[in-house]
Amino acid sequence: MRRLTRTVAAAALATALALVSGCSGGSDKSDDAKGPNGAALEKVTYLTSFGNFGRDSYAWVAKEKGFFSDAGFDVEIKPGQGTGAVIQTITGGQADFGPIDLTGGLLQFGNGQAKDFVAVAAIQQRTMAAIVSVEGKNIATPKDLEGKKLADAPASVVRNLFPTYAKLAGIDASKVTWVNGEPATLMGTLASGAVDGIGQFVVGQPTVEAVTKKKPVVLPYSNVMQDLYGNALITSTKMAKEKPDTVKRFTAALLKGLEYALAHPQEAADMLKKNVDATNPAAAAAELQLMAAYVRSSNSGTALGTLDSGRVAKSIALLQGAGALKQNFTPDQIIDFDLAPKA
Repeated sequence: MRRLTRTVAAAALATALALVSGCSGGSDKSDDAKGPNGAALEKVTYLTSFGNFGRDSYAWVAKEKGFFSDAGFDVEIKPGQGTGAVIQTITGGQADFGPIDLTGGLLQFGNGQAKDFVAVAAIQQRTMAAIVSVEGKNIATPKDLEGKKLADAPASVVRNLFPTYAKLAGIDASKVTWVNGEPATLMGTLASGAVDGIGQFVVGQPTVEAVTKKKPVVLPYSNVMQDLYGNALITSTKMAKEKPDTVKRFTAALLKGLEYALAHPQEAADMLKKNVDATNPAAAAAELQLMAAYVRSSNSGTALGTLDSGRVAKSIALLQGAGALKQNFTPDQIIDFDLAPKA
């Protein structure tokens, strides 16, 4: 970890935090007009989970390496704005695919805030949600969060899941103060000393260290909620029902990009830089190296993208037991297991 974080310690604040609002560039879409067999490519719009960080670079890898075009797709990649926004954009018909935090999806679906979407593959087999602080804040265990001030966006999965995490970790949530913050400026807020910690994914550690110039202290939610998945690829229920072959082909191509990115993190980071100029390649590569441990689990074996009904049921039960869901539902109401990769 120290080796990884040192690789980005010199990263500039503006570059480390940059979120590019434009679409992917670098590749001329006219070059992708025909597939290897000469057939016209199907146009698809894909959203990242949030912004254009290294953790989402596998989509650009799939595009740059030709995995999408080989599968018959001309893919436009746009930066997503988090779980709720990605769901709304896809169910509203403005995009076809995108990753969301699956636990966030369970919360949205179970509380009547979203519908008409299904998950078709796991990106990470464990949640990457965490509270991140830095040395000098007297935070070493979850209990140390009591009396502290944390910042995150109101709709953040980390923040919305905190009451459940607090209950399981033995924290009195009423003694923790939350303040609103924009995702792109959270690390700067932590660096300024205005808060004691922020909601963040564990892969953000290298960038946190680069921005704050201090060693991060990370409290992963997965330590107390082991059955929760991380990001999962979703599409609309309409797409899943009407074009199952399209969903399977796209999923396979994207997961091929994910596998390549994890095996070649620096090359993947360079591809992201080619398409998103504000990218810090060192930070992007470091994120991928950290993410690798979350992409496979003992449940998934060697296959990428698998989703286990029993694990999802346990996740739902955990959230229900913590009082985080208003309605009961089953795993197959939010996941299309017929379309998901098999272990």
